[in-house]
Parts: sequence; structure tokens; C-alpha cells
Amino acid sequence: MEDAQVLQKKLYFLVEQLQNMAGELPPKYQMRLPYELLSSLANCLLNETVFEIVKGLLEIQHVTEQHLFQQRLQFINAKKQEEQELLKKYETNSDKKIEALQKFMIEQKQELKEFDMKLVLELDRKVTNQQDILEQAGVPGFYRTSNPLEIKVQMHLLDFLLRLSQMQMPV
Repeated sequence: MEDAQVLQKKLYFLVEQLQNMAGELPPKYQMRLPYELLSSLANCLLNETVFEIVKGLLEIQHVTEQHLFQQRLQFINAKKQEEQELLKKYETNSDKKIEALQKFMIEQKQELKEFDMKLVLELDRKVTNQQDILEQAGVPGFYRTSNPLEIKVQMHLLDFLLRLSQMQMPV
């Protein structure tokens, strides 16, 4: 078990680092990160489990983003295949080919837009899931929200946590 002095040193170090990181942000984000929040966050980080949770969430996010990117590529490739089949179907009738191709392009654009919206909704669900996990873990500053400014503040906090997890803690 660590003695009180070591814990105190770690806490001061974490608070100082968090204040420095917050100070690098634009004022509209700085004002949403008061000393009390940074201090509570530093206190929470004395338990290094939070760092492991954040690293795990980051890995899940990377896998999810890669998976969604692959799905989008597959969708686009399938549409290219359909376009090639369409071109072959009307290769002897250029008027029909142009008409069918124009209709196909309009439909493809709409379908891609709808597909991208599904991907964005999936990413939004991941954000909500991350917020819930961090809130349940008792990490200050994290709660379920869809407010873009508050989400951006939480993204900055996650960045702080990742950066802190890579630093050597005082002993």
C-alpha cells in the first residue's frame, strides 16, 4: 500500500498536468474545466484502473471505426460492380445507357447518404456507450450527453487521460 506522501505527490502531479493541458485549450473549453473538476479527476486517477478503462475504450473505438470503414468500402465496391453490370447491359444502346446511368447515379448518391447516416448513428451509439461506462466508473466530467460542445470537452478529457497514462508518475 502506498503511503500518504506518495499519493499526495501523485495527486499534485496529476492536478498540475491536468491544469497545464486544460490551459492549452481554447477559452471556450477552458471555462468548462474548472479547478474542482480537474482536481476530482486527478483524485480519481490515483486508481490506475481508469487508465485501463480508457485504453480499452480506445481499442474498441479503433476496431469499430475500422469495421465501419470496411463496411463503407464494401458498399462502394458493390455499387461499382452494379454500375459495371449496368454498363454491360446497355453497351449497344447509348441512349438507354445514359438514361440508366443517370438514374443509377442519383439512386447511388441517396443510398450512400443513407448508409453514411447509419454509420454516423453507430458512432453516436459508441459515444453514448463510452459516456455511460466512464460515468459508471465514477470518472468526473463524463455523463451521457448529445451536446456537441460537451462531447468535445469530454474528448479533450479523454485526450488528457491518454496522455497522462503515458507519463511516468512520481514515486
